[in-house]
Amino acid sequence: MTGENTTVARDLEARIGAEIRRQRKRRDMTVASLADAAGLSQGMLSKIETGQTSASLATLSRLAEALTVPLSALFSATEQSSDVSFVPAGEGIQIERRGSRANHLYQLLGHVVRGQLAVEPYLITLDADAETYEDFAHEGVEFIHMLEGQIDYRHASQVFTLRPGDSLFFDARAPHGPTALATLPARYLSIIARPGDLEK
Repeated sequence: MTGENTTVARDLEARIGAEIRRQRKRRDMTVASLADAAGLSQGMLSKIETGQTSASLATLSRLAEALTVPLSALFSATEQSSDVSFVPAGEGIQIERRGSRANHLYQLLGHVVRGQLAVEPYLITLDADAETYEDFAHEGVEFIHMLEGQIDYRHASQVFTLRPGDSLFFDARAPHGPTALATLPARYLSIIARPGDLEK
């Protein structure tokens, strides 16, 4: 094994060991209790947790079972997330949504689906041609932060006046949307979070 490969292997062992220790402490287990549950000596478990030795897949499987976590959880610290989205100013993707019919301009600023969660951040602009539209309803929750202008925003039976700096967070299954456009142009950030396995 080359020096570079040895370094990579040691780094991997250290990360897996640190994750085992983190999971153990999270469950208030001692080294002795986890070692006993996994059929290992305390000395061997200590070496695994400190990255001094490489555990076999069978050993890692027994540790995962003793910790009541999936085997993959022990490797989570070795993964580097690739979920990142950078959108330069003014370059959000224009999206057609139901509000587009009322001349609401939607710019998608990013999109992340991780596991069972989908998150969609939008920059919404209402100009002189925009119309009120109060009948949005969809799965998930929505967060609105007002950036510019002033609008009245309805959620179910309540109406909120939104000015720059104001925020609104709500269950998006209830009818919602701008009910009065007081000061235009109006711009606000809308972040929608919903179960990732649903159709848009």
